[in-house]
Amino acid sequence: MRIRQINEKDLCGLLELYTRLHNNSLPEMGKDLQELWSEIVHDKNHHIIVAVDDSKIVSSCVLIIVPNLTHGQKPYALIENVITNELHRGQGLASDCLEYAGQIAKQHGCYKIMLMTGSKKESTLNFYRRAGYNSEDKTAFVQWL
Repeated sequence: MRIRQINEKDLCGLLELYTRLHNNSLPEMGKDLQELWSEIVHDKNHHIIVAVDDSKIVSSCVLIIVPNLTHGQKPYALIENVITNELHRGQGLASDCLEYAGQIAKQHGCYKIMLMTGSKKESTLNFYRRAGYNSEDKTAFVQWL
């Protein structure tokens, strides 16, 4: 198993994994999607970390670095879209992806990483706690647009 950042060739594999996230459908490969993919791949603050097994993406998370004018002008980071293929769960792959994301955040001088989950399952919440995140320091609010 290899943990790495995505590259331009990974779009189809990542989208296939994302179909398991909130029952997303596979989008049509069109010009708009290709432009969005190019924007993501070339954004220095947008990092998609993947676990690859025999050239198939089986786990992933997204790390966004946010420039900041507070906390000594140190950036902070956001984690989103943490997912592992059902057949590969329980192997520590999501933990490895989150650890890799943490290394990137540290390299960028981030003072914190924030993540939210919509899951209420205690096993999921405990997974994030074991990965070093806590639910005590902040209160999260979401406004859906």
